[in-house]
Amino acid sequence: MSFTGSGGRRILIVGGGTAGWLTAAYLGKALGPGADITLLESPEIGVIGVGEGTFPTIRATLKFLGIDEAAFLRETSATFKQGIRFADWLHAPDGDRRHSYVHPFEAPFQTEFGSLVPYWLAQAPGTRAAFAEAVTIQARVADAGRAPKTAGDGNFDGPLAYAFHCDAVKLAGLLSRHAIAGGVAHVADVVTRVEVAPDGAIAGVQTRDHGRLEADLYIDCTGFRAELIGRALGEPIRSVRDQLFTDRAITAKLPYPRATAPLASYTLATAHEGGWIWDIGLADTHGVGCVYSSAHLDDERAAAILHDYLGVEPGAIDTRSLAFEPGYRARQWIGNCVAVGLAGGFLEPLEATGIVMIEAAAAMIAELLPPAGPVAAPARRFNALMAARYDTIVTFLKLHYALSRRREPFWRDNADPATWPAGLAELLDQWRYRPPGRFDFTLDTETFAFFNYQYVLYGMDFGTVVAAGRNAMPGVAGAERQFARIRSFGERAMQDLPPHRDLVERLRADPGIRTAATE
Repeated sequence: MSFTGSGGRRILIVGGGTAGWLTAAYLGKALGPGADITLLESPEIGVIGVGEGTFPTIRATLKFLGIDEAAFLRETSATFKQGIRFADWLHAPDGDRRHSYVHPFEAPFQTEFGSLVPYWLAQAPGTRAAFAEAVTIQARVADAGRAPKTAGDGNFDGPLAYAFHCDAVKLAGLLSRHAIAGGVAHVADVVTRVEVAPDGAIAGVQTRDHGRLEADLYIDCTGFRAELIGRALGEPIRSVRDQLFTDRAITAKLPYPRATAPLASYTLATAHEGGWIWDIGLADTHGVGCVYSSAHLDDERAAAILHDYLGVEPGAIDTRSLAFEPGYRARQWIGNCVAVGLAGGFLEPLEATGIVMIEAAAAMIAELLPPAGPVAAPARRFNALMAARYDTIVTFLKLHYALSRRREPFWRDNADPATWPAGLAELLDQWRYRPPGRFDFTLDTETFAFFNYQYVLYGMDFGTVVAAGRNAMPGVAGAERQFARIRSFGERAMQDLPPHRDLVERLRADPGIRTAATE
């Protein structure tokens, strides 16, 4: 069968989950009635749902789709996320001696002379405040368990930058209901064969119950199986395991000890001997996962690390194991087929880049797809942008590992410059004499800004030399006043902003709450 209706582009999305339904909802809204969009989803395949963290861009995406923030919180067990706290990444715990730092979403404050970073670097390392605490109020707000906004703030708006933690399965359900209400057709069926034409394009998709489905553009959202882009069209994964070593995860979900337990306002990422552990607080449960390198740690040891972190005996909780190949497909748009989500690539859960790459792909498809003419026309541009974006994320993720002083083999291998992406060593050489700046990056291919690099560098005690003496720097007095203001603003924010759980529970419990932006 073929899709008919508006007479516009016929788009068949194969696969559901967050990738499929977010793409369907986004394209349905962006392209409007000029496109016939159908999502084909197997009722026999569950949603992987490994990613429960999001990036601040999700707020604009959900707002664009017309989803109410309070409804989103209720329906996806969502909580607010203000960044990530990294524990034990610089060095292993030594008795009571432990190290941690915060990577917040909020950009550092500025002075009338520009960046505060040189003035922080000029302060005495032994007495100055932690970098994130010195240059933004968000680290203190998040550490205090406060929310980034109040109930009276606008829809997806507030005084501080934020994203969400959410249940990925429930998110897919919310997006599916929203997409279908917006005109996306839903076909529940199983793909039995993907037909490839002599010219290498997809000719059609055979299903068990609905026969042959045809479209102008096929979007592969079948996850790691990559039924279209991988199995049918043969595009391989470009592995980056020589740079990012983690390729396994053991996950668990646990209830809180009590319903009123405080909610962390950031993801907690705790390093261990062969990787790291995520701890994400949802409204009703918290999800924990031990991420590790199979080349450095066996499955039994990884499971023991997870259970030890949770303080439970092996077998006391249900766990789930996942394997992945860190990498991406160099060509994610081939002919009339484009891959989105895990079918296109996956690196690792650190910094929650999985969903943000779905957002980026959906937005690019919506903008680049011509309403008439060859659907393959945008392929070269799309592939170049997506590959560059994956490459820059690899560099940013590797930075977290490269600066560690831990002595275990996993961490020593990560600190070896031979395992670093091209260009990282050069950037680090430059940053020894100046902080990262906006001209270090090409914005169209970046997920992270220069200040994100600053938070990681100086959170990990990276040494940047300030050539001029502190008293020779312009605006020292103004910078000190700004540091004092930030401390004062932080104290005030902790009084004005509600406890994180209080805000989440209020929004979840009161369907009548509507901010000025939604009335």
